[in-house]
Amino acid sequence: MKLSIVTTLYRSASTIDEFHGRAMKAAEGITHDIEMVIVNDGSPDNSLDLALALHRADPRVIVIDLARNFGHHKAMMTGLAHATGDLIFLIDSDLEEQPQDLALFHRRFAQGDCDVVYGVQQARRGGLIERTTGALFFSLLDALGDRPVPRNLVTARLMTREYVRALVRHRDREFVASDLWLATGFRQQALIVEKLSRSPSTYSLRQRVEMAVKHVTTTSTRLLYLVLYLGILIFGISVGVILFYLGRYFTSGIGVDGFTSQIISIWFLGGLITLILGILGIYIANIMAEVRRRPYTIVRRIHRANAATDTAPNVTTVPGYAPRLDTGTPQ
Repeated sequence: MKLSIVTTLYRSASTIDEFHGRAMKAAEGITHDIEMVIVNDGSPDNSLDLALALHRADPRVIVIDLARNFGHHKAMMTGLAHATGDLIFLIDSDLEEQPQDLALFHRRFAQGDCDVVYGVQQARRGGLIERTTGALFFSLLDALGDRPVPRNLVTARLMTREYVRALVRHRDREFVASDLWLATGFRQQALIVEKLSRSPSTYSLRQRVEMAVKHVTTTSTRLLYLVLYLGILIFGISVGVILFYLGRYFTSGIGVDGFTSQIISIWFLGGLITLILGILGIYIANIMAEVRRRPYTIVRRIHRANAATDTAPNVTTVPGYAPRLDTGTPQ
């Protein structure tokens, strides 16, 4: 049995060496046929140099250097597309998720009733504000999304080759990994793990808001139906109000006046129309990203122990396809 460990690099210089040592030690307790796929997601520090040093010292290490920063989720999917193991362990390299937990994941997997074992936190980390906003976020996703999202997910998960093959067949250009993990199906079981707080998150508030918006607009059709129902409701109310005032005018001769009421009505309807157009605009932007069919990552170079595959300029990674040279034509 071959085991692949997949991780990504972004400002990971302080943890990559320790991560490699601890992850390999945990993997050697399961099998000696191991590969570690490290994806450099355009890290601005010297993470790539340290990863290449590990590659030169340990032929089991494969380093995939992306042409620029494409984002954590796309880098993870790129690493999974290049993994060749019968079992694949995905985990972040920042040591907040402990590499030695691989043994726990494998023991749970060995029970034979699942294709994926994924990690969840017992409780969301952070202060009161972070935990409260996190709970509100998940509640919003459940209300607007087409599928429920497991609470307090972590990156760490142990997966079969068949599941990963199905996962990377998704061709979405704009996606959130947690939704694809769920949408792929198969038998999945949760495992409670501890996530440490070793460093501040690399996700800014703006990035978190963007991720929340992307999650809703790339995974939910329910939001569009809610917009439709809201439009029908407002249209019905407005027709009822018009009929009421017309009836009062013709029966009692009481007219409708008031500059303030007109301004309030204009502001309300103008704001509502702007909101609806904004929601539709985001959906249209996602559609545009999908129809352009651009690869979601571009690999600058792959470093393997085999010298013949040590370089791969302009390699693109397309969901559902093997890596190929970019010739400018779709495959």
